[in-house]
Amino acid sequence: MTYAVIRIRGTINISKDIADTMKFLRLNKSNHCVVIPENPQYNGMLQKAKDYITWGEIQPETLARMLVTRGSAAGEKITDSYVKKNSKFKSVIAFAKAVAKGDESMGSLSGLGPVLRLHPPLKGFEGVKKPYTLGGSLGYRGEKINDLLTRMLFVHGD
Repeated sequence: MTYAVIRIRGTINISKDIADTMKFLRLNKSNHCVVIPENPQYNGMLQKAKDYITWGEIQPETLARMLVTRGSAAGEKITDSYVKKNSKFKSVIAFAKAVAKGDESMGSLSGLGPVLRLHPPLKGFEGVKKPYTLGGSLGYRGEKINDLLTRMLFVHGD
């Protein structure tokens, strides 16, 4: 299983512990997203930074759309031909399925950066100071992360 992790809050008044955790997760700015595997080390980091990030299980379709719209590798757009040329997969969706299942990592596609820069969500965040369970945006949100990612991938004409 693979998590999509999005930084919600900025750097003002953040403790050094949490700032270091954000650096290890490569979440340096708001609206940055990383895709990480589920394991005890990452789970500990997510719990430490839960007041600044949101995360959940990503669907392959959402990941494929994120790669096509917001991903870039060495200045090139991510397309089926790029994936076929630079990995063992034949298409973006096949690569996304393997990553979402946890069989591959984002780094297995050569040239792909670890961070995807997203737009702020359409219609905004629910609240940047409350946990998701209380109607906010922070913390674990499970499968609902895909809804947030879809709102953050809005492109004019969609």
